[in-house]
Amino acid sequence: MYWLMVCPHHPGKDVDRSANRDAHRAHVASGGGLVRVLIGSALTGDDGASPLGNFGVIEADSRDDVIAFAKGDPYFRAGIVADVEVTALANTFQAHRIDPMTPPRMANGT
Repeated sequence: MYWLMVCPHHPGKDVDRSANRDAHRAHVASGGGLVRVLIGSALTGDDGASPLGNFGVIEADSRDDVIAFAKGDPYFRAGIVADVEVTALANTFQAHRIDPMTPPRMANGT
């Protein structure tokens, strides 16, 4: 199943965010052993630079797995994340369209 995860950040956490960025990115890349992150990025103000949070489109078996993934994130553990919002995406969600230049994954993972 696919989920939209939105994690607004507490304001004034730029130093903590910078200190935890590499660990955060490693966590996202690994899926925390629970999920697969199809796409994710920082959320910013209208200037495209002021950090507001982060989001991801996640493939996971359950909402609980997405929440566990979010709570295992170094940003969450460092007190940067203010909240974790998880919304189920429609059963008709077409994940393969996120990056039309990348062929869909085969059942064997290639």
